[in-house]
Amino acid sequence: MHPDDRHERAQDRLGTAEVGYRPVDEGEATAANLAWWDADADDYQAEHGTFLGDADFVWCPEGLREADAGFLGDVAGKRVLEVGCGQAACARWLAGAGARAIGLDLSGGMLRHAREGNERTGADVPLVQASAEHLPFTGGTFDAACSAFGAVPFVTSIATVFAEVHRVLAPGAPWVFAVTHPMRWIFPDDPGPLGLTATQPYFDRTPYVEVDDDGTATYVEYHRTLGDYVRALDATGFRLTDLVEPEWPEGHTRVWGQWSPLRGKLFPGTAIFRSERDR
Repeated sequence: MHPDDRHERAQDRLGTAEVGYRPVDEGEATAANLAWWDADADDYQAEHGTFLGDADFVWCPEGLREADAGFLGDVAGKRVLEVGCGQAACARWLAGAGARAIGLDLSGGMLRHAREGNERTGADVPLVQASAEHLPFTGGTFDAACSAFGAVPFVTSIATVFAEVHRVLAPGAPWVFAVTHPMRWIFPDDPGPLGLTATQPYFDRTPYVEVDDDGTATYVEYHRTLGDYVRALDATGFRLTDLVEPEWPEGHTRVWGQWSPLRGKLFPGTAIFRSERDR
């Protein structure tokens, strides 16, 4: 959910006329989010590219980096899949750490920026355009998988995504992903004082949808509770090893959408799920 001017530009390009909450199936959600991220890719990179870097692994707007957190362990020589890679800065960082990394994203617009990042850095990270619900890889291809705010909030079924990730991972491999903290769903998507008052039921899982004049979705985002994520991981053969809720760093002044120092000092904005393929 996003009120800022940059998103208004993408909304204008897509003819967004209304916002609300309603059920959305996989086909409509995939088409909407493909169109959205293609329309928003240039503005997203212009606004956030410097913060994310060309070859850096930033997990979240709080600024937590894989270089410091080490959630994936030693990746040297390992095959690592970044799901929802966007401009693939994380995949390039992984490659720089010795991994054989691959970046996957639904959006051709975001992958265009990923290719440009490869060219700027001289990295040779393979890039694949596909849905996270239908990974185009054979079983046991990867030794680790990760996602920093990519794909997971925008898919109809996290169980389908987790099952696909499980399928392509080797036994014991880590699957680590970061999403907006589920409790943020209850507050307006505003970094200021308006974003401190709860207005939306936490247990209402009806997707947030933006639609055009014909009622066709132009953007879809799904809400799951913390328990939903835990149960989906367990049901698809993963063992949850940690749930990290990064605190807002002292002196960090950057506002990113609904993330801000005001909100960050009161409640978490990011949830990072660390898990391993258990069976």
